[in-house]
Amino acid sequence: MTSERAQLAADIEREAGRILDFYRGFIRARSPNPPGDTREAAGFICRFLEQEGIPFRVVAPATEMPNVVASFDGGGPGRHLVLNGHIDVFPVGEATGWSVDPWGGEIRDGRVFGRGACDMKAGTTASIFSYALLFRLKPRLRGRLTLTAVSDEETFGPWGARYLLDHLPEIRGDAMLNGEPSGLYNVRFGEKGSLWLSFTVRTPGAHGAHTHHSPSATKIACRLIQDLEAVTQVPVSMPRSVAAALERAAPGMERSMGKGGSRIIPAVTLNIGTIHGGLKINMVPGECRFEADIRLPVGVERADIDAVIERLLGACPEATVEELNYNPPSWCDPGGVLINIVRRNVATLTGTDPMPTISLGGTDARLWRYRNIPAYIYGPPPTGMGSVDENVLESDLMHVVRTHVLSCYDYLSGAG
Repeated sequence: MTSERAQLAADIEREAGRILDFYRGFIRARSPNPPGDTREAAGFICRFLEQEGIPFRVVAPATEMPNVVASFDGGGPGRHLVLNGHIDVFPVGEATGWSVDPWGGEIRDGRVFGRGACDMKAGTTASIFSYALLFRLKPRLRGRLTLTAVSDEETFGPWGARYLLDHLPEIRGDAMLNGEPSGLYNVRFGEKGSLWLSFTVRTPGAHGAHTHHSPSATKIACRLIQDLEAVTQVPVSMPRSVAAALERAAPGMERSMGKGGSRIIPAVTLNIGTIHGGLKINMVPGECRFEADIRLPVGVERADIDAVIERLLGACPEATVEELNYNPPSWCDPGGVLINIVRRNVATLTGTDPMPTISLGGTDARLWRYRNIPAYIYGPPPTGMGSVDENVLESDLMHVVRTHVLSCYDYLSGAG
């Protein structure tokens, strides 16, 4: 290890208490989306950067959803690395079932609790401190480092990373590193696509005692929901390099995502998220609406799913469909320069080689991959993500910070 790199590693340990304090304060800065007002949390980041003497700008096409952007050039030409993390988090609702204040950043048994703890204020903290620590070394680095702390990720909205990439081409870079929750045994090089559809079934409806006057919209919807399982049988034609990487990563995926996680990554999945039908128990429903979340693995095209749905609707004239959202699957080289740097650093820090794999959920990383820019994810385990008692081990937070800082340094130092 070079003396400069060793000093950087020592700086991380010296800053450990400050990193933890920032992270807990970041959790306390509420930023649920919906409704999506992230000004408090964005202001928290801005104050930190100001204290560090780091120039930045706020880009806010929607006033209540500001994005924080910073960039610096090293002392010589080289690669351009982008660090991306989001500010907004899932809502809490009535917080039923939480054993702690979901906005408290409480520490218990070595774990930091709170909404957004793993998704993704730990990863965004890693990005911010990576940028801050390397900013001090900028004359001795090559290339450029950019920080993008964005809003509007949780709902795939237009005012966060999507807006920046469309309007600020200077933040695209040569590669992107993101700290979304992945688990410590995997580095993610791609993610499944998402197709969200709303189905509406309409019939004349009738009095509940006169079932001979009208078919039931809810019964038809139930049958259609069962028939939609056909999308899960769509064949997958996955690139050989992706299939091989997923096979090698299967044990780690089972550890980080739970039993069965590795089995559904290369498969089409269907979830019926909502159903609304009927007005009263003694009325034959004249309308039923349900929403379907279909996840597409790498190797499945939108047209493959559309063909199944068109066939099913042809046999169900009472039903119509509306697209709510679509993001194609995305992937980049599972053996690229940046992912290999991350893997080497994790192996050095933990003795474990994290396997390249694909994410089940959607992230902003896809937006870089859509532009043929390699984008990789390495973050903490998804403990309680989108549920109650979301938390991250203090030790996992610090491990992710170390990995990101050292990987950024290596990438900007020209390592291969």
